[in-house]
Parts: sequence; structure tokens; C-alpha cells
Amino acid sequence: MKPAAGEHAAGEYAVGEYAVDTRTGEVGLVMGQEGPYVQLRPYGGGREWDCVPESVRRATPAERLSAATAYANARSRGEVP
Repeated sequence: MKPAAGEHAAGEYAVGEYAVDTRTGEVGLVMGQEGPYVQLRPYGGGREWDCVPESVRRATPAERLSAATAYANARSRGEVP
């Protein structure tokens, strides 16, 4: 079955691409794949987490902007380094 527009087949995520974990709505940077999982790291850094490829999709420009704004706001409040 061909993926819908804006989606990837399993294993087609490029390192450095922004993606969304559809289970949580979190935006992350694709760090690679380990076994069957896509590894994501939160915007701005932090601990990576694993997602099954079926629960990952490409982040929209609005989602990337929202994640960047949330990180900048948290940083200005001293919540993140």
C-alpha cells in the first residue's frame, strides 16, 4: 500500500528531518533507526525516544514553528539550558 501524501513508508525517514510522534503529538528530530524503530530527539535537544514507523509522520512547517517557539519560551524562562 502506498503511503498517503506527506507520509513515508517504514524506513524512509532521513536523519535530520523533523517528524511527529502521532502517539503523543511530540515533534522530534530524526536521529536514525535502531532495529524496527525510528529514533526521535526533542526539538532543542534531550533524550531520544523510539517510535514504531507507523506512529511517525513528517512535521508540518506550523508544527516545527510551534516546537521552536515552545523551546524558545522555555529557554527564556530558564527551564532548559
